[in-house]
Amino acid sequence: MSASGKTAAESLHERAYAVLSGDDASERACEAIPDGACTDVPRNYLLNVANGACTKLAEQLASPGLVLPWLLAALGAPAVIAGYLLPLKQAGSLLPQMAVAARIRHARQRKWWWAGAGATQAVCLGLMIPAALALPPLAAGLAIAALVLVFSVASGIGSVAFQDVTGKTVPKGRRGRMLANRATLGGALTLAAALALRFGLETGAAIWPYLLLIAAAALLWAAGALLFALIAEVPGAQEGGRNTLQEAGRGLRLARRVPAYRTFLWARGLLLSVELAMPFFVLHAQALYGEALAALAVFVFAVGLANVLSSPFWGPFADRSAAAVLGVAGLTGGLAAALALALALVPALSELPPVSYALVFFLLGLAEAGVRLGRKTYLVDAAPKDDRPLYVAFSNTAIGGLALVAGAAGLIADLVSADALIAAVGAVALLGGLVGRTLPAPERFQAQAERAGG
Repeated sequence: MSASGKTAAESLHERAYAVLSGDDASERACEAIPDGACTDVPRNYLLNVANGACTKLAEQLASPGLVLPWLLAALGAPAVIAGYLLPLKQAGSLLPQMAVAARIRHARQRKWWWAGAGATQAVCLGLMIPAALALPPLAAGLAIAALVLVFSVASGIGSVAFQDVTGKTVPKGRRGRMLANRATLGGALTLAAALALRFGLETGAAIWPYLLLIAAAALLWAAGALLFALIAEVPGAQEGGRNTLQEAGRGLRLARRVPAYRTFLWARGLLLSVELAMPFFVLHAQALYGEALAALAVFVFAVGLANVLSSPFWGPFADRSAAAVLGVAGLTGGLAAALALALALVPALSELPPVSYALVFFLLGLAEAGVRLGRKTYLVDAAPKDDRPLYVAFSNTAIGGLALVAGAAGLIADLVSADALIAAVGAVALLGGLVGRTLPAPERFQAQAERAGG
């Protein structure tokens, strides 16, 4: 369709896409996506960003690390249940992915897997409300924990489909910007969520404010599912799907035969220290300042601000070199640990008010955003398109197992000093950044995969 023949909606899509992606419509590059998908790029890009805005906000409104534990406390559920929410979230979202990668490959359009997963997440959140209202404390806590597990399994399924659909609908060179736009909008909305937590949820023991947050999160997940279903996806290859054991065996062979993939797994495993570090820094802050930092809203605000300010930087940076993003993100994680230790060990700094620790969480937020955006962009760009679900699923399943092992650090946190734990997190983050920086260009990754028969 000529420019003069475009509808007003199409022209608006083009303008909004140009602003968000930096892509000139007159010279649009559609590298690494099917030819038939090129004309749908602006619409798909905007739908993906809107989906991200909904889901990122929903993640904060019903955070298993913040809002749900407070709800369980208000219900009078045993504290041990709240302690299991994050491990359940990590295991549920990562470990089952290998089992669904082959089934996703059999689908002509993989977007329906994400849409179904998003709808399931909305239902899980919705069911938490009657559970909280109708069940006694212990039963309510167990029901909410079970729903978190189902929610997380759906999240893991959606993750495999998301990266594959992104690889088919967003051109190479624009994926980092798209992920950054999602994070920026989500971060901006997180600031509002943090203010609501700070000023709206700290008075009284009534549970209705928490239930309103969860209901809003459920509606946002439903909206996200609808937006993703509207993406125009060209049918993909369906051949070659294997059962779970075959997929696991093939993933192991790829890790052995494709050196770049093996390096990616090492880098992602080491940089998991950044993604799992938040609770350890909370423990460290509480060890320093006690109840002065018991309200975590300031940390949520700091992390949200980090997402808002960093995403416009990480996105274009990742489109140029996702490996470099991983390197810088690992360094930033190390700096966060160094600052935290300085606040604890340097006499002049240890006298600063507790709010100064928010800078540590700001740096940690920068690092976490960089790690997530960098690893996603790199694998979407580098993995061969027909086998992308396998590369994504195997790496996520492997990291899911590692996350369970790393979660044991929380069990031994009382056996070592908080300073030692933060020092270990910082050292592993720096090492992960160094390994990530050595990742080859995506073209070299694909060449190695082709030689390996991957």
